Amino acid sequence: MHTADPLEGEQRRGLAARISLGRVFAPVSPEFLLIASTALILTGFGLVMILSATAANSAANGQSPYDSVLKQAMFAAVGIPLMFIASRASVAFWKKIAWPLLLATTAFQLLVFTPLGDAVNGNRNWIHIGSFQAQPAEFLKLGLVLWVGAVLARKASLLASWKHVFIPVVPVAGAVIATDLAGHDLGTAIILFFIALAALYFAGVKLRMFAIPMLAAVAVVVILAATSEDRRRRIFSFLNPDCLADYYNTCYQPLHGIWGLATGGVFGVGLGNSKQKYGWLPVASNDYIFSIVGEELGLIGCCVVLALFAIFAIAVFRIVRRTDDPFVRIVSGAIVLWIVGQAFINIAVVLQLLPSFGVPLPLMSQGGTSLVSSLVACGVLLSFTRTLPRRDAVIEGAAPAAVRPRKKAVTSAR
Repeated sequence: MHTADPLEGEQRRGLAARISLGRVFAPVSPEFLLIASTALILTGFGLVMILSATAANSAANGQSPYDSVLKQAMFAAVGIPLMFIASRASVAFWKKIAWPLLLATTAFQLLVFTPLGDAVNGNRNWIHIGSFQAQPAEFLKLGLVLWVGAVLARKASLLASWKHVFIPVVPVAGAVIATDLAGHDLGTAIILFFIALAALYFAGVKLRMFAIPMLAAVAVVVILAATSEDRRRRIFSFLNPDCLADYYNTCYQPLHGIWGLATGGVFGVGLGNSKQKYGWLPVASNDYIFSIVGEELGLIGCCVVLALFAIFAIAVFRIVRRTDDPFVRIVSGAIVLWIVGQAFINIAVVLQLLPSFGVPLPLMSQGGTSLVSSLVACGVLLSFTRTLPRRDAVIEGAAPAAVRPRKKAVTSAR
């Protein structure tokens, strides 16, 4: 009797060969692709708009029309590789460096109160080292995000108790925010506060515990606004029903920002053809770059920017929904509120829906430290996408159970 060789039957069906290329060449998730692509597109879009917003004035001042965009491109050349390097780090690595990073970024922020510090528009939140200029508070955001996430994830089972929510998150986060407020930078301090608040929310803290921090934050903002002449000026210009009557003072910048958007219409006046950038609109390449986008590229260009931030948010919320790690969930939620929330605050200021806070449009506004910190935060998110369960792995793991042969019943004679 001829016995069939199992290998012979396998050869007839064809042998399947698998080559393992390691984790480096492993397929990435859709979330990875969405976050990386939107970050890169927004960065490139920002470089184009910075060139358009600054070239004319730079040439008029005897400088190269490419000075500003080349400086921003240098920071992009640093930030983009850092983003992909950060994407290779493990979750354990981010947890391990949370405390050292918070201490390092806070120490960096304290340099603004040394002779290296410099005040810009009344805010002492810059440092100068030779020709190098940086805003340390931008790195505080990343340090605070990772630290709060690590602490809340470790205490996940204890967050029903008020004292475990309060200590050490509230005093430490309050001290970090205070280092920024001491330099009179209210806009960044508000972003830092919302980062901490978002971390508490995604950690599952009960909503009733948010009441005291929110009331305290509102009281601090009111006091700081009332005691600062510059902040009072911004708020009164926002509330002024006849802003045109104060055209040459507090309303000058908001009016030219909204006029730039109105001039663009649906299709815009064309890339490079903005009129507001010729000395009419202050900080056209920084806080009001969205106005230049609207003027040159119209409503369509503005919708593209909004769509890119919306896609970024959707990708991050997919991480929040799919992960089983509380640290990943908390940090991802806080980062998306930092980047997307700050973007919508910036856009709301340009649309005169909020008073001016002086916060840049993430990944697009001119500012090297803001760009680098945002790109590294995107790298943290990319590293989290590598920890998500693969859908095909789940399906493959479930299949054998469905076809598992039944055990033969064992019968015994009685």
